[in-house]
Amino acid sequence: MKNILVSGGAGFIGSHVVRHFVTKYPEYRIINVDSLTYAGNLNNLREVETRSNYSFIRADICDFGRVCALMQEYEIDGILHLAAESHVDRSIADPFIFARTNVLGTLSLLQAARQYWNGNWAGKRFLHISTDEVYGALPMNNPDGGPPYGDEIFTEKTPYSPHSPYSASKASSDHFVRAYHDTYGMPTVVTNCSNNYGPYQYPEKLIPLTISCILHNRPIPVYGKGINVRDWLHVEDHVRALDCVFHHGTTGETYNIGSRNEYRNIDLIQLLSHYMDELQGNPTGTAAKLITYVADRCGHDLRYALDITKITTELNWKPLIPFEQGLKTTIQWYLDNQLWLHEQPQFPQSQKRDTSH
Repeated sequence: MKNILVSGGAGFIGSHVVRHFVTKYPEYRIINVDSLTYAGNLNNLREVETRSNYSFIRADICDFGRVCALMQEYEIDGILHLAAESHVDRSIADPFIFARTNVLGTLSLLQAARQYWNGNWAGKRFLHISTDEVYGALPMNNPDGGPPYGDEIFTEKTPYSPHSPYSASKASSDHFVRAYHDTYGMPTVVTNCSNNYGPYQYPEKLIPLTISCILHNRPIPVYGKGINVRDWLHVEDHVRALDCVFHHGTTGETYNIGSRNEYRNIDLIQLLSHYMDELQGNPTGTAAKLITYVADRCGHDLRYALDITKITTELNWKPLIPFEQGLKTTIQWYLDNQLWLHEQPQFPQSQKRDTSH
């Protein structure tokens, strides 16, 4: 049995990873380590909480001594590192928490793994999940028109140029992961993904925030002119990619994970508003009336787009969920789970938890 530690497994992407690995690999033991900050929610994991190959431990990855103890106690063979502060606006307001969690937390996991594995790298893997934002921003050919928005895209060789405290903290953590491979020979792999969407995403993010605003008849905030472009990747496609990289990726390499679904923010919000009207039985244009332009975010990158040739050709992965289909099913999930958008529920007292520490 492989013992896999998933950091941040109660978060949005992390919970999808945990459910996927627990279900697909019953021979693995999945240890979910999460400190349950505001964005972590054990309700994300109800369907696997009683599985015999799943354990949850509430712990802070910055607590180096605790992480070292967990590595030994659970005899960890592999790590999927997803724990991170991830909201750009929050990083602008409080950069210190981002440096602590994203940089020092990553370093804590790396050093604990290095000490426990002690040079016995066979069968070991440290997969670090990062973001496309570390690359900086891309130019746009026609910001006021439709796609294609530009010829340039990020490759795995694009120099880093982070512009926000969030992306700077992730860039630093990426460098530490690569340094541990180059210095100590640790079997690390890095992935950089585009914007994720899907069920269980914390309501501060663009898609669930827009849905919540429409449901509660509140203004939908749009930064600047809404022309900033992002590539949207369904979280289930992302999880399949992480599975491929974890099992088949080349040690020391980096893989970009995206879907080439580029949308300007305003176009995405208008499309989402149209689907909300359709699904709620409202006249077309009802939700769009809530769109409100606000002052632009500081250091707002204009455009992101990832070249996914490497992961497609080397690992035979490609995104399978068409964006408009994925967006509709995502909206329906939030309509069916409106409590998620109204107030983050607390995990029930009956939730299976580790209480041995």
